[in-house]
Amino acid sequence: MVQPLSDVSRPLCPSLLGQLLDDFEKGGRAACTSPVVLCIGTDRIIGDCLGPLTGSLLIERAQGSLLVYGTLQSTVHACNLEETLFQIKKEHPYSTVIAVDASLGRKCRPGSVFVRAGSLKPGMGVRKNLPEAGDISITGITGIQGSQPWLTLQTARLSLIMSMAEEICECILNVCG
Repeated sequence: MVQPLSDVSRPLCPSLLGQLLDDFEKGGRAACTSPVVLCIGTDRIIGDCLGPLTGSLLIERAQGSLLVYGTLQSTVHACNLEETLFQIKKEHPYSTVIAVDASLGRKCRPGSVFVRAGSLKPGMGVRKNLPEAGDISITGITGIQGSQPWLTLQTARLSLIMSMAEEICECILNVCG
């Protein structure tokens, strides 16, 4: 028998994401429903567009087989996160929610993508107090933690963000598509 995974972040891979989803399904959480993918961020700041970019890729490639909230055209951000979480809970009460968001990390980590059981805390890197989101968290480190988080996010490389969004999209599609 596989041991349940803790809430420790680990590098993203399809088998790990699949195991986390199986753990929720065994708990009766999503036995009959597909997961909801909640992609958080804004398209106005490169370092924070990981979520919406991932959401747009998923919509394009999944061709309607996934429930996705948050795209480049319809972002889920600080101003509408609480409303979106309420909508997800109302419309998909038994679905497991996979939350995707950008984060800031150590110097050696930009470009790394992690997954873990448990919710993520959006806006923490820029000192915002927002509600927690998701049952499973996927976070991509788009910049380095420091005294000026906004500057770090504004100067992130788009090629790095695109590469991370592709990786997350492929992993989710591999497991849920």
